[in-house]
Amino acid sequence: MKIGIIACGAIVRELVAVAERLGWDYELTAVPAQLHNRPERIAPAVEKRLDEWAGRFDRILVGYADCGSGGSLDALLERYPHVLRIPGPHCYDFYGGELFRQQAETQPGTFYLTDFLARHFDGLVIEGLGLDRFPQLRDTYFGNYKELLYLRQLPDQDESTRAQKAAQRLGLDYREADTGLDELELRLKTLIPLQSSP
Repeated sequence: MKIGIIACGAIVRELVAVAERLGWDYELTAVPAQLHNRPERIAPAVEKRLDEWAGRFDRILVGYADCGSGGSLDALLERYPHVLRIPGPHCYDFYGGELFRQQAETQPGTFYLTDFLARHFDGLVIEGLGLDRFPQLRDTYFGNYKELLYLRQLPDQDESTRAQKAAQRLGLDYREADTGLDELELRLKTLIPLQSSP
């Protein structure tokens, strides 16, 4: 089975790691992670890639959660019967699984960072939200947050130093947790069971 993966740039490394572990025959293309700051643009960007790849793959995996698209991504994918999306509202859920759900329930005022987001915090958050030019907006954006939880996927990509600096910059309490890629791998195996490893 030939699999196409259209991935958010924020989870490319992790998807490649799992696809390699599962022995998939795949090709991957990425959509810029910066679109999270303009989620209404996610579905059109994915649609463009889907149209370019029409007929080339047995299955196409969309490496996105809903990501703030308000259901427009799922509405788009209904038109493509061989396309599957990783289930979940955002990548924190399919990295953290139960850990994320417990944190969201007990501390709804949590700002989450993944390896990618910690590594690119300045560009995606500080510059992306204009906080470099208008630092007074910090309280507007983050006034209701209490904690920053860094979800570490790959130990060899440890970004805890950057994550701690991000928490300090936002004035939030810092916590971290090792999630690994097991939850993501489980969801991918469930979506494409014939391609899972024995």
